[in-house]
Amino acid sequence: MRVVLCDDHPVFLDGITAALSATDDIDVVATAATGEEGIRLATELRPDLVVMDLGLPDMSGLDAIRRLPGVPVLVLSMSEDDPTVLAALKAGARGYLVKLAGRSEILYAVRTVAMGGAVFSGSVADRLTAFLTRPAGPAAPCAFPELTDREREILDLLDLLDLLARGHNNQRIARSLFLAEKTVRNHISHIFTKLSVRDRAEAVARARNAGLGEDPGRKQTQQ
Repeated sequence: MRVVLCDDHPVFLDGITAALSATDDIDVVATAATGEEGIRLATELRPDLVVMDLGLPDMSGLDAIRRLPGVPVLVLSMSEDDPTVLAALKAGARGYLVKLAGRSEILYAVRTVAMGGAVFSGSVADRLTAFLTRPAGPAAPCAFPELTDREREILDLLDLLDLLARGHNNQRIARSLFLAEKTVRNHISHIFTKLSVRDRAEAVARARNAGLGEDPGRKQTQQ
């Protein structure tokens, strides 16, 4: 099976290339250090699998996954928080491993995802199970119809206002969502304009009214 690797960490990229190339049934046909290069190589070479990092220097790995030409994707990332894993799956990834996974686990995942299956590392699978089986909160009405599909995706899938409501600054939001800080500022500015709010405090209030975020005062009272 033919594999393209996309990761901007040279040592990790060399290591995973060597591990996969040492097998009889896996051929690393190309490596990329940026999202654009990975998309180009996947489009030209049509591999059986793309192994993708999420923290790329030129774009979010999530955006790169969305732009891949129908190629199965296995994510190898240092992050395993719930929003990131869910965003990767909704972007189209079929597998998700943390970079601390062992060689045998990575080889199994590569073969399984390339053949059409789905694979998650143990810690990710546990978190997904806990997330999907936890009691649901009150159903919220369809919020903010004036936003574009992309802006609603930011709200619904990537929990931007949820992060705002928890007091995260732009830099931390960008790191959590694997986006550039400038991109986060632009999204926030557009959302503020369309929701007719003047500042972060009003956005937080709207977010909480829509069922996002958590009221810090109430949390302290409960504790």
